[in-house]
Amino acid sequence: MTSPACPLCQETAKLTDLNSAMPRRYLSCGHCHLAFMHPDDYLSAEDEKAYYATHKNSIEDEGYVGFLNILLEPLLNIIEPKKALNALDYGCGPGPTLSVLLEQKGIQCDNYDPFFFPEQATPPYDVITATECFEHFHQPEKELEKLVSWLTPNGVLALMTSRWSSTEKFMHWHYNRDPTHVIFMHEETIHFIEEKFGLTCVYRDEKRVVIFQKTNLINKN
Repeated sequence: MTSPACPLCQETAKLTDLNSAMPRRYLSCGHCHLAFMHPDDYLSAEDEKAYYATHKNSIEDEGYVGFLNILLEPLLNIIEPKKALNALDYGCGPGPTLSVLLEQKGIQCDNYDPFFFPEQATPPYDVITATECFEHFHQPEKELEKLVSWLTPNGVLALMTSRWSSTEKFMHWHYNRDPTHVIFMHEETIHFIEEKFGLTCVYRDEKRVVIFQKTNLINKN
């Protein structure tokens, strides 16, 4: 099994094995604090798409809508409600829902998903959401560079992804049971993302929602 680099910061030396009850290898990065699955244990693209296709999320599912509101409510408190905004729901899955909720609030929203809605997005965007999407990024550094480049000046990037906190909790954490979940943000990862990608965290909850605003040029160092 080859030794990987951290997929977010490309660190190769400060990597530590993470124990998990799952039959997959995980590591944590001592530089950006990302936890990640060893790439040798990724599902194939076909198996990954088949797994996503089992998701039955939709606008008719009240529980799912309630879950999305965990992100939507603070997002609406941050963006300018009277300004005409152009949004993108990135990684919307087979049943786009957040875009519908945003459009109900008067915000035009495109859908993008590499498996189900691969049509070319049309940036720039004032708002980009990625709900339960970040954890699926095989190349998070490139994905974040792309998303930030798609934002307008002072644009907002809203992420929903559960954060890992300790090696003890990671061992039996429900979030790494999903074989398509390959990277896991830590509280300290938020600070790294701010500095690396020219973003400022303007909201975070205790578990899964982080909202960034584009403020600076991307730091390539």
